[in-house]
Amino acid sequence: MKLWNKKVAGMTVLTMSLLLAACSGDDEATDSGTDSGGDTGGDEGTEEQVTITYAAGVDVTGATDVLIEEFEAQNPNIKVEYREMPADTGASHDQYVTMFSSQDASIDVFDADVIWPAEFAQGQYALELDRFIDADGIDMEQYFPGTVASGQFNGRQYAMPKFTDAGLLYYRTDIVEEPPTTWDELITMAGELQGEAGTEFGYLMQANQYEGMVTNAIEFIASHGGQVVDENNEVVVNSPETIAGIQTMIDIVNSDFVPSNILSFQETETNNAWVGGQAVFARNWPYMQSTSADEEASEVAGNVGFATLPEGDAGSAATLGGWMTMINRYSENQEAAWEFVKFMTGAEGQTISAVEGGRAPTIEALYEETEVQEAATLFANEQFVETLQNAVPRPVTPIYPRISDIMQVQLSQALAGDITAEEAAANMQEEMEAAMAE
Repeated sequence: MKLWNKKVAGMTVLTMSLLLAACSGDDEATDSGTDSGGDTGGDEGTEEQVTITYAAGVDVTGATDVLIEEFEAQNPNIKVEYREMPADTGASHDQYVTMFSSQDASIDVFDADVIWPAEFAQGQYALELDRFIDADGIDMEQYFPGTVASGQFNGRQYAMPKFTDAGLLYYRTDIVEEPPTTWDELITMAGELQGEAGTEFGYLMQANQYEGMVTNAIEFIASHGGQVVDENNEVVVNSPETIAGIQTMIDIVNSDFVPSNILSFQETETNNAWVGGQAVFARNWPYMQSTSADEEASEVAGNVGFATLPEGDAGSAATLGGWMTMINRYSENQEAAWEFVKFMTGAEGQTISAVEGGRAPTIEALYEETEVQEAATLFANEQFVETLQNAVPRPVTPIYPRISDIMQVQLSQALAGDITAEEAAANMQEEMEAAMAE
């Protein structure tokens, strides 16, 4: 593991301006009825040491250890104990729900998938963070908009953006001079260039009936101006814009330039076919840049470029991935927990995560920092930053798992040709409204 460079304290004025003052312990306790734990950390620290527990998934990079070490060095009165959660995010989710529903206070801070905050907010598992954000004057506009929106519910902020991810369009630079800018252009180019340089397919994507197919669908829908659930938690999926997005997805899945078994493709199948040199274009997450560049395992190393996903009638859209950080509503050390959350999700913490863990920051200004740019090729690429600017969250709703299930079933039927785009949208509207009413 690399040691964190202490020079981060001397970051540019721009980045240092993002580091915010410590939270005062004079804030009132929240309506959860828990004890705030008194003043901890920051400029007005207390001599009494407080121990908080931070839960997060398996981290093979060692970045978490460096984050904790640096935080404790700067906040000697707060000790952080790291609890490693399962690598399977579904298993972690279920453990959190079991613990928090019984008001278990053994975890203070935890990492959350971007699709969890609304569920945890409505379930009274997570602490609303607005009073801390306001007290410390944190400018939420420094973060990419989609990452902030993912942590909101009913107009309040329940999670702070930690690191992010978004879909990208990969293309073969030995075949394509300029990538397509619209879905219509992609369809034309994929059909015309299929077979060039030994390729079998024009385009690869994720169309299997699982969560990855939903992320693809959101990109088609949003790029045509559609939504599934709006900011008021109202179902708005049955619209001309959403139908247009679904239709474009249907057209591509049923084209001659995708694999005949595209309905079984997840990320792994996409990656394997891509690094095997089988396609001209592919949609996948940023990690595929690394597998593409592996000269020992990839047949396309040195011939891969990436761009923002094609535009529909309303522009380009990439589905947001990544992780947030939240505080357990029943934590007995809320002030100390906030200090750690503020550090991890602030400029210094996110720089550590980028340099030590290769995690994409959610603070846009950090992509101008040399340390961050040198941490990964993607971080120095304007196209990647533009993709993050356009990233859209999946439906922000406390019943997201149910919404996702409905989308998977209806969209899979549409892609298989069993129902039309119009029927899929109408069915989703009816079933989602019923689910919301339960």
